[in-house]
Amino acid sequence: MKPLETTFKRKETKYAVAKTDLENLIADLKKYLVEDDYPTSTISNIYFDTEDFEIIQDSLAGKNLKEKIRMRTYLAQPKADSQVFLEIKSKDKTGLGHKYRLMAKPESITQLITRGWVEASIADQLLVEEVQKLRQRYNNLLKSRMYIYYDRFSLKEKKKITGFPYNKIRVTIDQNLTYRDENVSLFAGNKGLPLLDEDIVIMEIKALGDKPKWLQDILDKYGLVEQKFSKYSCAYHKSQGLPYSPRPSKESVGTAYV
Repeated sequence: MKPLETTFKRKETKYAVAKTDLENLIADLKKYLVEDDYPTSTISNIYFDTEDFEIIQDSLAGKNLKEKIRMRTYLAQPKADSQVFLEIKSKDKTGLGHKYRLMAKPESITQLITRGWVEASIADQLLVEEVQKLRQRYNNLLKSRMYIYYDRFSLKEKKKITGFPYNKIRVTIDQNLTYRDENVSLFAGNKGLPLLDEDIVIMEIKALGDKPKWLQDILDKYGLVEQKFSKYSCAYHKSQGLPYSPRPSKESVGTAYV
């Protein structure tokens, strides 16, 4: 078993893909990508925020590096003694995404975020310090605020492609996205309200730098333009009765590739 990665620094770009294009798109991607070690997964997330959604509102206002703090599991039916992830995500001023994570039991993570209690099983002091900073910034009022679920299909770049450098590209495709802001628990099933129209899926490209030319050519073939889209922001807007949908990113015009 390969060691758990706990820190990530990469560029993430998102695209809204019509389901009618999905089969052909995946076939084209598989000329350069292979299925991940665990290609299909179910993902359940708990996003922590204040009662009035101050973290996501600050993020939308461009404050505090667009931070998100969440608990995530890839288990279809997590239990109280399951090991799940605590993740803190942020984006710096250059648009580069940073993610820090650790594994612990759901209750241990919840107690850390909501009460500041650190159990012996949580040994990542740097991540704990980040949590405590967030708690202090929001007056120790963080709570489980939003549940988001989706099915994911994952691809990773082939290590040897004649004529192309290896860029550690990963592509994920998420569909059947649902959310709920009541009964926010990992143990209450995956029922919720739809996050997007049923004929749209979200594709995300994760890379260390600019997209390679072969990938840009595939995106151009299907007319895919980088979208500004956040699952949590979308869920927040919909829960408040506010409009929200993927929209072209200003950075998608003239995006460089290598």
